[in-house]
Amino acid sequence: MEHRAPRPGRDRRTDQKDVEVTTFRLADHVIPPGVTTDVGDGDEWPRIHDELLNAEILVVATPTWVGRPSSLAQRALERMDAMISETDDEDRPVAYNRVAGVVVTGNEDGAHQVISEISGGLGDIGYTVPGQAWTYWNRGPGPGFSYADTDEGHKWSEDTGRTMAANLHAVASALAKNPIPA
Repeated sequence: MEHRAPRPGRDRRTDQKDVEVTTFRLADHVIPPGVTTDVGDGDEWPRIHDELLNAEILVVATPTWVGRPSSLAQRALERMDAMISETDDEDRPVAYNRVAGVVVTGNEDGAHQVISEISGGLGDIGYTVPGQAWTYWNRGPGPGFSYADTDEGHKWSEDTGRTMAANLHAVASALAKNPIPA
């Protein structure tokens, strides 16, 4: 778990928020296929699922592979499918009153398609996906530099990332004050 403290000179819309960040790199976990919360024997998804239920904001980050989300991002949505039938104490789907956004990177085209696929799945699960709750960086079709190897496009990606963070925080705050009713 990591806590992000405000940095001087950054956008005030997002840096003045008290937000705790937990990051899961799915490639570092054993997450078998399935559409249940726990498939048993060594499945590490239940821990991630518990963190999802404790989080008000979810950001799914994925590279673009052949114009599609990575298999790991797709696996996360597959496992989150179980959340559709899970309910809270007021009989609402457990993802209600939670918000989600998407970050996409890659050296090929298709970022908007990937954003649509991930956002659509999150909406089906019950998350609220605010407008402009995404950012991306890509080099267009074909091979090219990685994000860390060039400065090209960073400002735009960072600006849309700050907008995404502000929109996610604003909608999460609004839902905390006025939850979606059961």
